[in-house]
Amino acid sequence: MFSKTVVENMAGGSWIRAMFELGNQLKAQYGTDKVYDFTLGNPDPEPPEAVLAQMEQLVRTPNIHKYMSNAGFEDVRGKIAAYMERESGVAFTAKEIIMVTGAAAGLSITLKALMNPGEEVIVLAPYFMEYNSYVGNQNGKVVPVKTLPDTFQPDIPAIEKAITANTKAIILNSPNNPSGAIYTEESLQALARVLDEAEKEFGHPVYVISDEPYVKIVYDGVKVPSVAKIFKNAITVNSFSKSLALPGERIGYIAVNPTIEDADTLVAAMVYCNRTLGFVNAPGLFQKVIADHLDEAAGLEAYKERRDLLYDILVDAGFSCMKPQGAFYLFAKCPMEDDSAFSQMAIKHNIILVGGSGFGYPGYFRLAYCVSYDTIRNSAQAFKDLYKEATGK
Repeated sequence: MFSKTVVENMAGGSWIRAMFELGNQLKAQYGTDKVYDFTLGNPDPEPPEAVLAQMEQLVRTPNIHKYMSNAGFEDVRGKIAAYMERESGVAFTAKEIIMVTGAAAGLSITLKALMNPGEEVIVLAPYFMEYNSYVGNQNGKVVPVKTLPDTFQPDIPAIEKAITANTKAIILNSPNNPSGAIYTEESLQALARVLDEAEKEFGHPVYVISDEPYVKIVYDGVKVPSVAKIFKNAITVNSFSKSLALPGERIGYIAVNPTIEDADTLVAAMVYCNRTLGFVNAPGLFQKVIADHLDEAAGLEAYKERRDLLYDILVDAGFSCMKPQGAFYLFAKCPMEDDSAFSQMAIKHNIILVGGSGFGYPGYFRLAYCVSYDTIRNSAQAFKDLYKEATGK
C-alpha cells in the first residue's frame, strides 16, 4: 500500500530520535534534574539578541514575505558571496550562492543536481546517518570509509582505495558530528591530490560536498581549513541552525565553487531542484536576518565551558576520549565491545546517549553537551557508576 523503501527505512529509524524520546519518558518518570539526556544536538542558547531584534525590525518590511527568485534574494546572496571570498580567497559572486531551507535541504538539492542512479558517494565515518537517505533518495550508493581511530582524521589510503569510476562525490563534515574533530589542512591537501589523480584516471571530477553547520563552533584557537580554497570542485553547504541557534527556522545556503567546470549549469540545476523538490525558496524573513550575522556564533563560551566539564568528568570516571575541537559533541570510547548494550546499560543510570553504531563507527558513544551546565555537573557520579558496572573496576 505504501512505499516499501520508506517503511523499511522507518523500521531502522533514527537512533538519536529514539533515545531522545526515551529521555523524555524518563524525565516524566524521575524528574528532569535526575535524568542526564545527552542525545539531541539541539542548541541550548537562545539566538543572539541582535538577531532577535532584527527579526522584530524586519517582520513588517514590505515585500519580504513574497516570492523571490528561487535562488533567494540577490542582496543576501551577495553578502554571503563576499563572506565566502573572505574565508577562502575564492572569487565567489551572488550567482554561485543558492539560499536553502537548512543544510539538509542543501545536501538533498546538491545530490539531486549531481547524481545519476547507481553512482556512489563516499562518506567519512563516523558520520550523520541521514546522509544514507539523502543519497538513497537519488538511487545512489553510500560508501563509508572509516576515519583514523582516536584522531578521527581522514584515512587517505582507505579513501583512495574506495574511489571507483562510479564515485560522484565525497561528503566532508568538519567540525564533525559526532566526533568534534576538525580535519587538518594537511589531511585535506593530501585528499585533494588523491582526487586530482582520480579525475585523471576516470575522466570525471569527484565533487567535494562540505557540510559545514558547525564551522563557527570551534575552540582553543583552532582554525577550520577552507574546503572551498583547497578543492577546485568544492560545493559548500551551510546552515545557521547551530551558529545562530536557529534550527527551527530552516535557513542556510549552498556555495558552488566558480572553479568547477560548467559551474553555471550546476547552479541552474540546483535552483531548479530547489523548486521541484518542493522547497521553492528559503524563508524570506530569515534570509534577510542571517545576512548581517555571518561571522557570529551563539553560546560559544558556554559550549566550551560545558565541553571542558564533561570531558573532565568522563576522564575522571575512567573513560577514554578525544577532546573535541569543534561542534558540541563528545565521542568517547565504549568500555565494552557492544555499544548498543552499553547504551542500554547507561539507561539504568538515567544517562541517555547514542551508541557509535548509529554513526557507522561501533565501539564508541556520542554525548551532546549542548545541555545545561547543571545537567553535566550532576551526571558525574552516574558516569562513575556506569563505568564501574561496564568494566567491573
